[in-house]
Amino acid sequence: MKRKLIVLAALALSFTLAHAQEKNTLHLNGSVNGVTTGKVYLQKFIDKYYVVVDSAKVQNGQFSFSTKTVLPEIYGISLDSKENPYMLFLDKNKTTVNLDPASDYQNTEVTGSALHALFKEYKSKEDVKIDEFIKQHPSSLVSAYALYRDFSYRLSPTEIESNIKLLDPSLHNTTYVQVLNKLVKTLSNVSVGKTAPEFSAKTPDGKTVALSDRLGKGYLLIDFWASWCPPCRRENPNFVKIYQKYKDKGFDVLAVSLDKAKDKWVKAIADDHLDWTQISELKFWQSEIIGKYGVRAIPTNFLVDSKGVIVAKNVFGDDLDNLLRELLNK
Repeated sequence: MKRKLIVLAALALSFTLAHAQEKNTLHLNGSVNGVTTGKVYLQKFIDKYYVVVDSAKVQNGQFSFSTKTVLPEIYGISLDSKENPYMLFLDKNKTTVNLDPASDYQNTEVTGSALHALFKEYKSKEDVKIDEFIKQHPSSLVSAYALYRDFSYRLSPTEIESNIKLLDPSLHNTTYVQVLNKLVKTLSNVSVGKTAPEFSAKTPDGKTVALSDRLGKGYLLIDFWASWCPPCRRENPNFVKIYQKYKDKGFDVLAVSLDKAKDKWVKAIADDHLDWTQISELKFWQSEIIGKYGVRAIPTNFLVDSKGVIVAKNVFGDDLDNLLRELLNK
């Protein structure tokens, strides 16, 4: 199945309060390919972020954790606390990990956790129908995660709600379902026909630009993207062609980047020849702007009229070209 491609203390606290699950002793041990010493970091997954909860020494290539922690839950494991870890779905079973640091841990092997085995099975499938998957596994954290991570950005508020109802009530207090419930309200506020929420951020040269500053001249595409997002970078040439074609006919773009490193953001703007207004909070997924718009994956865009009313969402390539031709020729 193809998918698009540090936490604040308050966020970590909200996650802990939301998860009223009893802590259990984690039985996790394993080995590291090609590594005899160092540390292995255990990190808890918190809404697209990981926060370190424990570490274990690697001795003769072996490591072991017996941490008191919430189970079942999603964790990550890595040799560097600052790098993206290997995602682990852990339950109360004794689990063994053969951690392979090569190729971003892609060849890592996990045995013992029934929850992780289901996650691997889910990941191996193509064209999963989320409602059918949930019906087959209504009590599994994998179902809640799949709905939250892989389907929330492509479903309507009504569809998200109907899928939440398919989940066992035991999952309703998880952070994943709580995020989905909030997302339903947010997406309802940014549906077609609603007025786009106001926001502002700084350009690369430090100038503050607000959405309202860009309205009143025709149609404006609010484009959410980032330099680190391959699908966004592949889409940028299409936006460049469309922008050049319609920029003098009442079309403009306001790009909101989810970057966290200014130098990479600026370089991508130059490399991709993005000549329209660019702004960013440089907060990655902690951006307040994406919270207002319910953005769960990028690229995502909203086309608004001169008054800021949303007329279309997630239009790309020929679809955007055809829509602008129709709107601007009225």
